[in-house]
Amino acid sequence: MEPSSPPDPSIPAGKSSSVPQRNYRVLVGVTGSVAALKLPLLVAELLKITGLEVKVVTTERAKHFYNVQEIPVTLYSDEDEWQLWKGRSDPVLHIELRRWADLMLVAPLDANTLAKLANGICDNLLTCVIRAWDLSKPLLFCPAMNTAMWEHPITAQHVEQLKGFGYTEIPCVVKKLVCGDEGRGAMAEVWTIVGCVKRILEERGLPAQS
Repeated sequence: MEPSSPPDPSIPAGKSSSVPQRNYRVLVGVTGSVAALKLPLLVAELLKITGLEVKVVTTERAKHFYNVQEIPVTLYSDEDEWQLWKGRSDPVLHIELRRWADLMLVAPLDANTLAKLANGICDNLLTCVIRAWDLSKPLLFCPAMNTAMWEHPITAQHVEQLKGFGYTEIPCVVKKLVCGDEGRGAMAEVWTIVGCVKRILEERGLPAQS
């Protein structure tokens, strides 16, 4: 894992010039679902896409499910937000990350953070980035939770709320869950998620070769 550092300023997205276009920047958000186990694989597969830069924002609970030493890109958490800001002239990390990223991918999105986002709650670095997100940029989310939680009526309301904001759902799938239950609620497969990112890149004019 690279040491945390504030994002570097860059040429605004969409600017054209005679020099080669800068890399496309993807910010991955990871929350406290057991599907966070797949974060190392997801990051590794995203990095296979030519011209892609990746950074990760994690919730504290998500750290329980993966080894930070297996994440080969800069990873930010709540502590970084508070350490970076010491005075009025200092950068605010969630705003800097919002500016840096061209696309945000939240995978997995657990039931708790889904509910927060649907109701505008921003009580950690990840939810603050999303609350400040530029709605002209794509945001993809991958729900992941136990089947009983997925089937609760409020979950569908929350998902529709996020889609109403303009975010794109990568639907969860039916499989045997880590808890032993079988049903809908598992995060989409990594290859499906990466395929959706490639499609967005192609739509935005960046060759998504890997």
